[in-house]
Amino acid sequence: MASRASSEAPASGTPVRIPSLPGLGTTWYERGARYWLRRVSGAVLWFAVLAFACYIALALYQSFRGDLPSGVRMVWDWAQVVVSCVALVWGWVVQRRGHRRDLLDPPTPSEDRGRKRDRTRRSTRLALAGRILFPVAAPVLPALLAYVVGWVLAAFTVREYPSEVGARRVLEG
Repeated sequence: MASRASSEAPASGTPVRIPSLPGLGTTWYERGARYWLRRVSGAVLWFAVLAFACYIALALYQSFRGDLPSGVRMVWDWAQVVVSCVALVWGWVVQRRGHRRDLLDPPTPSEDRGRKRDRTRRSTRLALAGRILFPVAAPVLPALLAYVVGWVLAAFTVREYPSEVGARRVLEG
């Protein structure tokens, strides 16, 4: 750590380099129109993907549902509605708790990039495994996707991301 008198410390008039965050670039610093455009476009993209996934899930669920006797079908449908509502709230709660936990110890920009890289590697393997499990999970797909919708809703409705808080702390030194 450099002291204020050290030549390694930036002079008071020297501009500080704003770190670039994944998905937000340097727009997070001023939080202007470009920042909100990036956040909204990210949310719209996620919800478009989720809408397609929900459509596929409901189509698979309908094919499973068609094989059920009529008396069981109505009970199963109501059970799906209840479980999906619970899963939606559960996804919201899980995301908000994780967000609150991450705000207590926000990642630096380099840690955030590392976390995103790890999640991307893990999600690739899960997507490959999901291709096999997707048709098997047809009876509960609406509930699983309700959880994901709740999680994504909570993720995009926060005031600021933990990576922004971590980057601000790095800038403050």
